[in-house]
Amino acid sequence: MIEPTRIIAIRHGETEWNVNARMQGHLDIALNDTGRWQADRVAQALIDEPITAIYTSDLLRAFDTAQAISGELTVPAQSDTGLRERHFGEFQGRTLAELEATQPGQAMRWRTRDPDYAPLGGESLVQFRGRVLDATQKLVARHPGELIALVTHGGVLDVLYRAATRVELQAARTWALGNASINRLLWTPDGFTLVGWADSRHLDAVPLDETNG
Repeated sequence: MIEPTRIIAIRHGETEWNVNARMQGHLDIALNDTGRWQADRVAQALIDEPITAIYTSDLLRAFDTAQAISGELTVPAQSDTGLRERHFGEFQGRTLAELEATQPGQAMRWRTRDPDYAPLGGESLVQFRGRVLDATQKLVARHPGELIALVTHGGVLDVLYRAATRVELQAARTWALGNASINRLLWTPDGFTLVGWADSRHLDAVPLDETNG
């Protein structure tokens, strides 16, 4: 019998485009000041976890979050393009409000989660799910009986949550995908199981800035 792989899945820290609800996709947007603080906080929260490997999206917002964790745990972070966010094609760099004003038909298909719809140059939900599950299962299968960290994006976490809870792609999302939150899963060759989700207690402190010291 193969021992399960324990997984801590983490969304990257905040970016200015998160704040402005602008679609990032494969565009390489850096963490903002709050995001860097969040990365440090999640790194400190994981310091006593026996993590043996860290895998991360190669996009800067995830990679820099992973580097903060790597530095605290002294475990190297390895990048994998399979952990990237969904490619939003021509939607990248835009907000949903902008799309609804200029392309209402496409915005409707996006908003209603049409699983086969792909923006021009981007991925459909079906394609995205296939890519994410293929990549993550290859990574976690290397570590039976171990605890590993995956540092990635909201869309990737959404795919993993749906896989673990058997929720269909087109179902409306009712679960949180917070920046720098801690999410726990188990994996065996039979699939993913949910253990815990959206733990953000390590972010309860107020980040320091010029107004509060």
